[in-house]
Amino acid sequence: MTMLIKTNLTSFITSVTFIFITQDLPAQDNPQITPLDDITVTATRIEKKADEIPASVGVIEKRDIQFAAQQTGLDESLVKMPGIFMQNRYNFAQDLRISIRGFGARSSFGIRGIKVLVDGIPESTPDGQSNVDSIDIGSSGRMQVIRGPVSSLYGNASGGAIIIESESPPETPFISIRPSYGGNGFQKHQVKFGGKQEKLDYLVNISDLDYDGYRDHSHTKSTLLNSKFGFAIDDSSKLTAILNVTDSPIADDAGGLTVEEVSEDPSQARDKNVTVDSGEALEQERLGLIYEKTLSNSDKLTLRNYYIWRDLDIRIPAGRFGEGINLQRFAAGGGVQYTRKHILADLDNRITAGIDLDNQDDERQRFNLDGLGVGDQTQDQDEEVSSLGVYIQDELRLSDKAELTFGGRYDRVKFDVTDNFLSDGDDSGDRAFDEFSPSVALRYSPIASLNYYANISRSFETPTARELGNPDGGGFNQELKPQTATNYEIGVKGNFSETSQYEVALFHINVDDELVPFEVDGETFYENAGESRRQGLELSLSMQPFDGLNASLAYTYSNFEFREFIDDDDNDFSGKTIPGVPENLLHVDISYMHTSGLYGQFDILYADTIFANNDNSVESEAYTVANLKLGIIHFIGNWELAPFLGVNNIFDEEYNSNIRINAFGSRYYEPAPDRNLYAGIELRYDFL
Repeated sequence: MTMLIKTNLTSFITSVTFIFITQDLPAQDNPQITPLDDITVTATRIEKKADEIPASVGVIEKRDIQFAAQQTGLDESLVKMPGIFMQNRYNFAQDLRISIRGFGARSSFGIRGIKVLVDGIPESTPDGQSNVDSIDIGSSGRMQVIRGPVSSLYGNASGGAIIIESESPPETPFISIRPSYGGNGFQKHQVKFGGKQEKLDYLVNISDLDYDGYRDHSHTKSTLLNSKFGFAIDDSSKLTAILNVTDSPIADDAGGLTVEEVSEDPSQARDKNVTVDSGEALEQERLGLIYEKTLSNSDKLTLRNYYIWRDLDIRIPAGRFGEGINLQRFAAGGGVQYTRKHILADLDNRITAGIDLDNQDDERQRFNLDGLGVGDQTQDQDEEVSSLGVYIQDELRLSDKAELTFGGRYDRVKFDVTDNFLSDGDDSGDRAFDEFSPSVALRYSPIASLNYYANISRSFETPTARELGNPDGGGFNQELKPQTATNYEIGVKGNFSETSQYEVALFHINVDDELVPFEVDGETFYENAGESRRQGLELSLSMQPFDGLNASLAYTYSNFEFREFIDDDDNDFSGKTIPGVPENLLHVDISYMHTSGLYGQFDILYADTIFANNDNSVESEAYTVANLKLGIIHFIGNWELAPFLGVNNIFDEEYNSNIRINAFGSRYYEPAPDRNLYAGIELRYDFL
């Protein structure tokens, strides 16, 4: 069967190649590898060449994010980067779960332990939770990732950082449409337009997703508006406004299955999830403003301000008959950052300092479910989380070949809960956490194409307002403590030639009071482990053997274990592997673009065995998944026509797209879709 698939696939590719090699593509549209010393990043809060950053920082460009992609999740492009493991792609109610060096692996939903910013505005709330449901893949132009603790830059829950930038508006105004359809009831439609007019630049993208899903009760519908407007006030200052609106009335949760249920029918949903109509409905609006002012050749000032309104209805299979939660959130914040270049003791020096202020107000109500309706109320509380962060970072160029970077950040995060449901007692309370996170790094470059570095950094991670939930009732869990980590890292990065580059990083992380999830009757709560250790190797390699052909490899080795951990039931997990992350992870990507405009991309991901619980008695088997994308870019006058085709899971691998850690009732597994196809076309018109 596998041989037949491979034979048919080869014949198909050959046929497509023969049909579409008809018109030469302009040379500038043929993708080339950009040398590290030409790539600049802003993930470390300042613009700097990637090879000069003494840390593990990766960049993914628009071509790898958008070209022929299904555009349903960040994992489609982030998978190219080592150190990152992603699960839960196909459960839109629980959201994509991303872990960087193990940070975020424990999350029961959404992104945890990782700072996420979009166009300079935080997607991460002050308590450390990030959601991806409002991130627009169709207009994302660049993604930058810092791997490893960066609380000295970004504060709470910064075991890593993902910085997403919308694509830059082109000089020539344009409009495009992009309909796409696929298996399992997938359809997505997109309209995008943008351009520049005198001092104004703009980009607007509207997308609509309707996806039945592979499993029963996994339907999702979502409409998303993402827009960015820039206004050049004068030659030295610019104001940027970001408006994002998300309307997702349906995101069903099929739930976890036991191993017996997976064997019986991997596409089925958990029966109780269907009975209570488990899932969520979401409405969110986000407005952000960023002001940038170049004061002089050596001084720059940046101000930001944002507001978020979020209305979320959730139905979960907790308790005997299920529970419903309504969350209404208003979040607001802002910050100021100042950067100055000067001479210090005859050495070039750059200092960056700033303040971040963030606040979220949540009105949380909980109800018992009565069939598909809502029954008696069981909780009504107001939760407020506020954070203050003050940071400073200094870069001192010791010589033409060496640079020292050091800094730190002080954060105070405060939680307040006001209990409005007093029939079972007053559970009002508060928690406050203070932390200072230092960092120091050294880079040495004996030659331009070879860069050695070493760094030590700290991170801290408070429980979120939800994770502070008390398994014994309302209010906050007064026993739960923040998780802290110290990261030791050495690495080397550089270029073999103008068309090949590499990065290697070795890290050792000591974690105290690691936050670990456990389930009680279908609902997730948290406890602290004593100590844990994470050691690993990350390797990335990219090359271009000849024009048009690009190849990349990303490999991660992870050795994560509990050093000291005795849970509340006196179970001793010391020496056990931390669940949720594979020991070995390998991704290989090969892409080719012909001068005719025909392009193709083949990638393959291998993920090692994953433990599903703390005592390592339950495993999810290793898997290998391959995908293929084909397309062509064709020009007719001012029109650009770009049909594309994708095949997910070419060889029909049976694997789990998500593992629920320490799941109640042994329902650890969420099976992934079998082989499925999608196709679409992008039509673009440039107003020349």
